[in-house]
Amino acid sequence: MTDDHTQVQEFFGARAAHWDSRFAGDGPRYEAAVAAMGLPPGGAVLDAGCGTGRALPYLRAAVGASGTVLGADLTQEMLDEAVRAGRDRHALLLRTDVARLPLGTGVLDGVFAAGLIAHLPEPEGNLRELARTVRPGGLLALFHPVGRAALAARQGRRITEDDLRAEPRLRPLLADAGWRLLSYVDEDSRFLALAAREEPHARP
Repeated sequence: MTDDHTQVQEFFGARAAHWDSRFAGDGPRYEAAVAAMGLPPGGAVLDAGCGTGRALPYLRAAVGASGTVLGADLTQEMLDEAVRAGRDRHALLLRTDVARLPLGTGVLDGVFAAGLIAHLPEPEGNLRELARTVRPGGLLALFHPVGRAALAARQGRRITEDDLRAEPRLRPLLADAGWRLLSYVDEDSRFLALAAREEPHARP
């Protein structure tokens, strides 16, 4: 296991027990972000870096009882909290690295990822792995329940030019990983970038 993985596990493991209570009001924003994906009934979707599983009930509602919902996270304590909250009723939970998913190629209709991109050790390669699992035309939703400026203020820092979520950086990063940015919203109440999986070899 890499140092990056260990740091992520230590960070989230120490905060897992109080995560939901700390961010208790975020549910409607998660619901709206999932709705924006327009997932098909009966479809298959992955919550990559699902944490305590706050998106899982909304993902299940979107694809229905006949659909497939997977929640993947590297931190066992987060998955334990998801089970404690009963969210394992909505999805199959996997303790796995989203950079090496135990999934076939093109099997998903979409990937939902809340707060994930900031914790990816190799963003382009990791986003390419997510693209591998999604059918052409399927969607990626990069979400955060507050925007970049609000998050930076919460953390006592300034937004820097190397912020991966800045549109001028995110658009080419996604394109190099096999995604086409469709829409980009960065406001105080949410960050949501929607991207479509490109056809293989569609780009020059």
